[in-house]
Amino acid sequence: MSTEEIHAILTICLLAAYADGDKHDREREQIRQVAEGLAQDQLINLPALYQDVLMRRVQLADVLPKLRSSEARQLAYEMALCVCEADGQASEPEKAFLARLREALALGSGRESAEIVDQAESLVSAPLAGTSVKPPEMTDVGLPAPHPHAVDELPIAVAERRPGKLSAADMDRKILNASILNGAIELLPENLSTLAIIPLQMRLVYQIGQSYGYELDRGHIKDLLATLGVGLTSQYLEQAGRKLIGKLLGKGMLGGLGRQAVSSGMSFASTYALGHVANQYYAGGRALSKQMMQSAYQHVMTDGRQLQAQYLPQMQEMSRGLNTGKILQMVRGG
Repeated sequence: MSTEEIHAILTICLLAAYADGDKHDREREQIRQVAEGLAQDQLINLPALYQDVLMRRVQLADVLPKLRSSEARQLAYEMALCVCEADGQASEPEKAFLARLREALALGSGRESAEIVDQAESLVSAPLAGTSVKPPEMTDVGLPAPHPHAVDELPIAVAERRPGKLSAADMDRKILNASILNGAIELLPENLSTLAIIPLQMRLVYQIGQSYGYELDRGHIKDLLATLGVGLTSQYLEQAGRKLIGKLLGKGMLGGLGRQAVSSGMSFASTYALGHVANQYYAGGRALSKQMMQSAYQHVMTDGRQLQAQYLPQMQEMSRGLNTGKILQMVRGG
């Protein structure tokens, strides 16, 4: 796939992110940060792409002619669909954008396109109460060497801690296993598989809250993620952007393990940080301030990025036993 085609696909992803015209300022800022964070690749100027889309200097008709291969056209549609579905089922304006895109790409409304839509909607609407089924190839991994997390230093008195159903060691293992699983999913080439990471993160938060006696709904969990700065659309954009840029970098300075390490780092670290902050939040009776939670999340993200390299071999091994069908089954709780 050419640099021009990847440039076009990323532009379409950004157009999809703003298709409903109803992005919160916080989400706009997170998308901007994603563009700047991925700007290390000199072949594609993502901050400039972001500004072109935001200021409406580029339209769908401007980039479609650059998608010359059938592979690029199919990939553009799949990624745009995932962007629109990332924060829940696509809105009516987003569905209209996807219909225009599908028609312009001459994909029609055939069986294959319908199956992609059905799979995406199955992922984003997965039940929170489903079990976190581990792939058959996965065994419990050893815990990292003990070291203090920022969340461990939060001012929660022992008397204020709610009793949980899991021991501290079991909770750490649960969070670590979820982080490794999401890191493994991000290594897969299929874009629909990557869309499963957010529902699995939401299920982890649900199960952590449940272990302390809280019954959470999807809206509460989305609010918690937003408080921590975990935007759903922007998180998918970052994951997808890393994969696309990895196709270019893989030809040069980053290949093999290096490219995989860059790819899986975000999902492993964000799941790891989200799990540990959620654990302290619900253990402390949901009494932590927004500022304390955001600060703790950023510090534990740093821990997660450091640990990611340690657990990369487990992610690589697990990814070899995963495919879209297995992931759909896991997310559905089966």
